[in-house]
Amino acid sequence: MNIFLTIILAVQMLSALGMIGLILIQHGKGADMGAAFGSGGSGSLFGASGSANFLSRTTAVLAGVFFVCTLALAYFGNLRPADSGSVLERAGAAAPAMAPAASGAAAIPGTTAPAAPAASTAPAAPAIPASGAAQIPTK
Repeated sequence: MNIFLTIILAVQMLSALGMIGLILIQHGKGADMGAAFGSGGSGSLFGASGSANFLSRTTAVLAGVFFVCTLALAYFGNLRPADSGSVLERAGAAAPAMAPAASGAAAIPGTTAPAAPAASTAPAAPAIPASGAAQIPTK
């Protein structure tokens, strides 16, 4: 399947490059007006009006090939097995459990963490909210 997608992508790129080249070769509608007054437009390789038909038809064929390849890539790119869930479900199942981050001296490489102090009976300081009036310093 992967080789098939690579082939479709290569055909799409070649048709896009071919369209770019053919579009740049073609003359605009204003160039025909100059040829009508005798500025040498009839001495081209394809004749007076033959180049417009050949180049425009070739561009249309390449555009059709480009769009078909684009639709094929979109179709095959969205194919998934029926048992696969969403991307978020697969990422959540594959994520490893994170260990709690070390803090203090234990976070510094090459040092050992001090022994944990014995549990004290002193009450803990009240938590100060981090927003609102608690952020304004007092004198």
